[in-house]
Amino acid sequence: MHTYRTHTCGELRREHVGKTVRLSGWLHRKRDHGGLLFVDLRDNYGITQIVLLPENPHFKTLERLRVESVVSVTGEVVARDADTINTGLPTGEVEMHVADMDVQSEAAELPLPVFGEPEYPEDIRLTHRYLDLRRETLHANILLRSKIISSIRRRMIEQDFTEFQTPILTASSPEGARDFLVPSRLHPGQFYALPQAPQQFKQLIMVSGFDKYFQIAPCFRDEDSRADRSPGEFYQLDMEMSFCTQEDVFAAIEPVLHGVFAEFAGDRVVPDEPFARIPFAEAMLKYGTDKPDCAFRLRFVMCLIWSPAMM
Repeated sequence: MHTYRTHTCGELRREHVGKTVRLSGWLHRKRDHGGLLFVDLRDNYGITQIVLLPENPHFKTLERLRVESVVSVTGEVVARDADTINTGLPTGEVEMHVADMDVQSEAAELPLPVFGEPEYPEDIRLTHRYLDLRRETLHANILLRSKIISSIRRRMIEQDFTEFQTPILTASSPEGARDFLVPSRLHPGQFYALPQAPQQFKQLIMVSGFDKYFQIAPCFRDEDSRADRSPGEFYQLDMEMSFCTQEDVFAAIEPVLHGVFAEFAGDRVVPDEPFARIPFAEAMLKYGTDKPDCAFRLRFVMCLIWSPAMM
């Protein structure tokens, strides 16, 4: 048997009943029902309920351990009674009766809880970011980000775009903000600049004869935070095409964006029709901005006020 696990904590199902398995994970939540100790064991993939009887030699150890301690447990997969099935968990039809346990890491008192979604001051969350990222919502967001980037990459490659990695330490190429500077070790008094965008590099790629470029590009800009990006750095889908028109760019990017939104929409509706194209003059006249949020349908309305005094 594997030293740490034969299955993940999100893998066990009714077909595993009767098998002896080994799981490793974090103690997510404990419930002491007097004669039984129920523990939710969590890893990256999900949660499995494990059960210990008082006569189990590891009962007192597990009863003493704080949540977020890391353990490896071995035991038999058992089907839950019909009235104890947890439909909210993919593993909710089974549980594991613990026969053996190894404590991998014992947790101290936590500065913030992982179970539940309580609001905590940002300074505490950032100081203990490794705990903050264990919380369900944030953990899911990080995994979602990875899946979205993989989806974008797949869709761009399917359209014959080639992915490049451009340099990070480079000369200054001013754009809309100030540069972040990195002192040069070999040339005292001189500095590298972190790129605000890979603009010059991707144009060099086009000049060099590569036809379609894209990159999930890190961009560094010394500017205040905005509603749609973090201060200092962010990532963007960066692309460039040779021998193309504006229509070619629209035709390449629209299916990528629409496909990503449709893939991760969940229960939200993503319209199938093409993206609306609003000329600049029309956008300024109707919305007062060249990047209107059409979801709100807020438009300028011209009113003509008349009174007899105007005669």
